[in-house]
Amino acid sequence: MPEQNPAQQPQIQLKATDEVLKGAYSNVAQVIHNREQFQIDFMNMDLANPIGVLVARTILAPGHMKRLVAALQDNLRRYEQQFGEVHEADAPAGADRIGFRAS
Repeated sequence: MPEQNPAQQPQIQLKATDEVLKGAYSNVAQVIHNREQFQIDFMNMDLANPIGVLVARTILAPGHMKRLVAALQDNLRRYEQQFGEVHEADAPAGADRIGFRAS
């Protein structure tokens, strides 16, 4: 199958509410999975108190998760080429219980 020129690809239209378009701040994420899917919960945690709000939950098939990870790595690589190396942030207090981490 021949490759399509990006200019020839059909235009995709998305509908989004104003609330979704505003975006949501997350300072903590948790990834869990089973055989069929990955679930990423993005949370906004008050790190001084054990209070948090789930701001988004995304559920992905394993194949889509792998594509997302590749896209994130590619974007980070291009970001660092343009703006310089990004250093991993120090883990906040309580990070051993929840947060952005590899297990």
